[in-house]
Amino acid sequence: MRPARALIDLQALRHNYQLAREVTGAKALAVVKADAYGHGAVRVAQALEAEADGFAVACIEEALELRAAGISAPVLLLEGFFEADELPLIIEHDLWCVVHSLWQLDAIEQARLSKPLTVWLKLDSGMHRVGLHPKDYHEAYQRLLASGKVAKIVLMSHFARADELDCVRSDEQVAVFEAARKGLAAEVSLRNSPSVLGWPAMSSDWVRPGIMLYGATPFGEEQALAARLQPVMTLESKVICVRELPAGEPVGYGAKFVTSKPMRIGVVAMGYADGYPRHAPTGTPVLVAGQRSQLLGRVSMDMLCVDLTDVPQAGLGSTVELWGKNILASDVAVAAETIPYQIFCNLRRVPRLYCGA
Repeated sequence: MRPARALIDLQALRHNYQLAREVTGAKALAVVKADAYGHGAVRVAQALEAEADGFAVACIEEALELRAAGISAPVLLLEGFFEADELPLIIEHDLWCVVHSLWQLDAIEQARLSKPLTVWLKLDSGMHRVGLHPKDYHEAYQRLLASGKVAKIVLMSHFARADELDCVRSDEQVAVFEAARKGLAAEVSLRNSPSVLGWPAMSSDWVRPGIMLYGATPFGEEQALAARLQPVMTLESKVICVRELPAGEPVGYGAKFVTSKPMRIGVVAMGYADGYPRHAPTGTPVLVAGQRSQLLGRVSMDMLCVDLTDVPQAGLGSTVELWGKNILASDVAVAAETIPYQIFCNLRRVPRLYCGA
């Protein structure tokens, strides 16, 4: 069988969840949307269910997958519902629901529900994506209470630039949130991964760790707490062919790399169809037979090339780590001018093997 695979370390996952709880002292919803950022939502939720306060997903389809697998912990729909006819399913499967728009509030008021909802009321504090306008926030809270269809309300917002540690925008958004919620008696959820790690003074009864669960830093610089994260996914494959090339020979599509000296080139069973970023350039780090080396030339659909010149122990069948515990996903992302969120979510075709259960 093709040797490409993703090894998922569930013990590292639990370590990262516990770190979020440790540094905040808050309840934590493990964010498992987008198939747990490519790590496998069901297996991730099963690994965390014994200790997690709940989970967060983007939409009801993702929530129902967890329920079908026997996950009984609270599950929050981060985008709420898209149509009013989802509300009976939300009730049936005991899901929590974000309300971020007035039309959703209208739909709840008009719905016939067999039991009350748990609602997370989202404020647009300055990201300007989804969320209620500050002028509507108090009224929305009061309407939900008056509807008789809501058992609990959690107040929430989301930050646009918390991954920028020297940026004042997050403090500005907190100020907007605090002004909008003044006088409202409810729990609060503000902190996502970057604010869990980088904004210790920010108050939040609930936190929502996402990328940090999977062991990748959300920051473009070194940060003390992010350094304690443990990578969860190791993407690896093997060398399937070795080429001995003289100087002046092109490698791969488009001749994007030309040998400047005699070189040994390893062809690896990994490509952009597996989710490895196509635009990763020559020089992107890889680990070959336990030694750090580099990508050469353009990434193909099913293969890529690596430098074996200074890795004499490497050859046919040698293991290549594309990212993981030695080659950080964030370093690959920087080289490819993307973010670790995207390279995890793009993973496809590669079988996932779980350890540390």
